[in-house]
Amino acid sequence: MKKKIITSLELFGELHEIIIIHSGEEYRLRITSNNKLIMTK
Repeated sequence: MKKKIITSLELFGELHEIIIIHSGEEYRLRITSNNKLIMTK
């Protein structure tokens, strides 16, 4: 299995939330105030 490794800084930049479209579904990935990652549908 191939994988790509990127940092959260590369992924988010200065943002705290991004939206990922996967199989036509929208997922929100955000950084919490405790610096944790949370993904919700």
